[in-house]
Amino acid sequence: MRLQKIVLALLILISYTSCKKNTATKNETNNTISTVVIDSNKTTKTPKSPKIDKTRLDSLIANPPNGMVWIPAGTFLQGAVPQDKEAMAHEKPQHPVSVDGFFMDITEVTNAAFLKFVKETGHKTIAERDIDWEDMKKQLPEGTPKPHDSVLQPGSLLFKKSKSSLPNLYDFSQWWRWTIGVNWKHPSGKNSSIKGKDHYPVVHVSYQDALAYCKWAGRRLPTEAEWEYAARGKQKNTIYFWGDDKTKLSKMVNSWEGEFPVNNSLEDGYERTAPVKTYQPNSFGLYEMGGNVWEITNDLYNLKYYEILAKSRNAVINPKGASKAYNPNNPYIEEIIIKGGSFLCSDSYCASYRVSSRMGSSKDSSSEHVGFRTVATPEMLLKE
Repeated sequence: MRLQKIVLALLILISYTSCKKNTATKNETNNTISTVVIDSNKTTKTPKSPKIDKTRLDSLIANPPNGMVWIPAGTFLQGAVPQDKEAMAHEKPQHPVSVDGFFMDITEVTNAAFLKFVKETGHKTIAERDIDWEDMKKQLPEGTPKPHDSVLQPGSLLFKKSKSSLPNLYDFSQWWRWTIGVNWKHPSGKNSSIKGKDHYPVVHVSYQDALAYCKWAGRRLPTEAEWEYAARGKQKNTIYFWGDDKTKLSKMVNSWEGEFPVNNSLEDGYERTAPVKTYQPNSFGLYEMGGNVWEITNDLYNLKYYEILAKSRNAVINPKGASKAYNPNNPYIEEIIIKGGSFLCSDSYCASYRVSSRMGSSKDSSSEHVGFRTVATPEMLLKE
């Protein structure tokens, strides 16, 4: 098998979600609806904060855990806003959602924080582990040839700029390279390091790695609804977390400005990841809720989920996502939802720094532009 096909097979395994539209085929049947579960109470009232002593709750809110901020309970419209002309089909329709109050990291988890976790636990990320072909082929189309053992080595996905314009931006294998030896400690090549990058978001971590970190830290991953509610802040019906004014993009977000993936004008100051707290926070005090790195949530990606939620006549309270993943574009892989876009999101390509943007990503995938942040409820913190 030619090297290009080998890399493509690995890309299928990693299931890096390109910023292409996820559209359902016309012959899809209604039985896909049954894969969705709605965690809903029949009410439109704003949920109350957890039932704990008010004095203790007030104390927690006034003195949140280091690096976290309180996100008050509220109700909002989840999904693409009517004025968003770049919204994709899977961001629609809008639907009312209510969430309880929770604490959220003000930044993405950094290299320094992840290093402390690894030192204390000895955790080995997916990108550092040997590849098991017998397990891998279960996630590939039947009959996929086995790549040479020299290729089946631990690694991750690195972005590579193109030297010329690309006519087909749906073929993401043109700018992603499976690179042996790349992981969170060596983010841009096997000889690179995170020295001097303590305050950069950790990357090349998977959903499984994020869960392990959460267990150690006494935290959890946000649901998609919690993430979007927090990202919107006090701007409840706008395209971006700061409003609808796109001219502010370079001051608010680390994204790709220029022709993707050929030339980045660096108007925002960075070509790849930026240190956390580089750009202005949203109205809840959260940094980089758009661009920089995609952020892992705990929800399964199901193309039909929003359609089902929208059928509810009342606000859905604390939705936990679909009970089963469903994506006809990646039928062999169970995907989770990532939010926020990354430094690669471009106006000419996907513009996924929009608040409603969402993508599916394999649970065991890792790449240069995906990280995460954590949340905690008052109950979780009071148990500590």
